[in-house]
Amino acid sequence: MTQKLLLVPFMVLSCFSVFSQFYEKGRTFDLINLERHQFKFDLLSPGFSYELGLFKNQSVSTGLGLATATYGEGYAFGLTSNNRYRYYHNFQRRIDMDKNVSGNSGNYIAAAQAIFFSQLRISTNIDGPKDFNLGFYGMVYGIQRTYKNGFNFNAELGAGLYKGDGVPDGYGPLIHFTFGWVATKRKSREPKFDY
Repeated sequence: MTQKLLLVPFMVLSCFSVFSQFYEKGRTFDLINLERHQFKFDLLSPGFSYELGLFKNQSVSTGLGLATATYGEGYAFGLTSNNRYRYYHNFQRRIDMDKNVSGNSGNYIAAAQAIFFSQLRISTNIDGPKDFNLGFYGMVYGIQRTYKNGFNFNAELGAGLYKGDGVPDGYGPLIHFTFGWVATKRKSREPKFDY
């Protein structure tokens, strides 16, 4: 039953993907507004992240940084692997309002996974074996903005299942915030006009 629940976020995003293809201009693999590659150094939570543009408004990202898992059984704090499959839903609206979309500046819904490894953990109060791993599987809503000077912030709020390796499972929230600098070149911020 738990394994079937883990598939729900991915099925929801697949439906968004199919639905979006009918309503957007251009070919499926065109990255009109999305960056093909974006590498970011996180400054608040020392770490890094990489985002790969897949389709017009979809990307996958992975990163490593400090994070806290918190659910009914307790908390775990340490270096965490964060993985996302993002669906950006407001690029065209931001363009229509003459706002920046460079550096994947937009709002998104994402299937989220975070892995809290025992070897990288700093502290915990969860009862269980000393070397347990803990994973988060769920959905988040996020906002990402990249500014002209390269500074970037990303804020996410969501909920999902915390599944433990030798510790009890449970449901809980996910709050994730990063502030950093994008090291890769970004698409032009200037609007493009067809003549």
